[in-house]
Amino acid sequence: MTDVRHRHPYLDHPAPIPFAHRGGAADGLENTAAAFRRAAGAGYRYFETDVHATADGKLVAFHDATLDRVTDATGRIRELPWSRVREARVAGSEPLPLFEDLLEEFPDARWNVDVKDESALHPLVNLIARAGIWNRVCVGSFSESRVARAQKIAGPRLATSYGVRGVLGLRLRSWAIPAALRAGAVAAQVPESQGGIRVVDRRFVRTAHERGLQVHVWTVNEPERMEGLLDLGVDGIMTDRIDILRTVLDRRGAWA
Repeated sequence: MTDVRHRHPYLDHPAPIPFAHRGGAADGLENTAAAFRRAAGAGYRYFETDVHATADGKLVAFHDATLDRVTDATGRIRELPWSRVREARVAGSEPLPLFEDLLEEFPDARWNVDVKDESALHPLVNLIARAGIWNRVCVGSFSESRVARAQKIAGPRLATSYGVRGVLGLRLRSWAIPAALRAGAVAAQVPESQGGIRVVDRRFVRTAHERGLQVHVWTVNEPERMEGLLDLGVDGIMTDRIDILRTVLDRRGAWA
């Protein structure tokens, strides 16, 4: 079987990989520098985040298209200048960080980045190239075509995961149904189930591994679910509850 740890240097970590989802969103400070500091203090080296571009092209680590849900401000990020976005506060206290600043503050971290809007694609790839951090970033998106464009722009230096269409193709392959798959992805990043259909089972994991792909599952916050997925052989888990995942992996002797 292909050694899925060495498909790309980004994956060069003893599996399974613990990801701090949005820095560990359970405390309500998702995608803030404070959240990522907490995760780093807990020993996490892989962070998951999302990016949007402001109207003037600044790349912000933030999940939603608008500021409304988690900040004390309102408005659509891509329609606002950074001078306005930087004034918003998550949970009334924490500013939104620029992704570039997070890269500088956490120089040893590796980042799984969900490109939430087309306007963020070129700024992200340009930042990765300018900083020379090809080994530290994996780019993903629900949009398979968006990730494919990122891969086409950057070439094999860039680690990418499958979007929804790619995951569907891999699931069909696991059922022995022919389906086209984009070459060059290094991981399938998936929920356990989608629309009532189980995504992650032994056949799916085996099929991914046969293609040299890792399987990273999001977003898993309960210890029983974590244990079950680890028993299936998944290669990474994304969680809001970084304390729980650390405890589970410690107990299994799998924290690294």
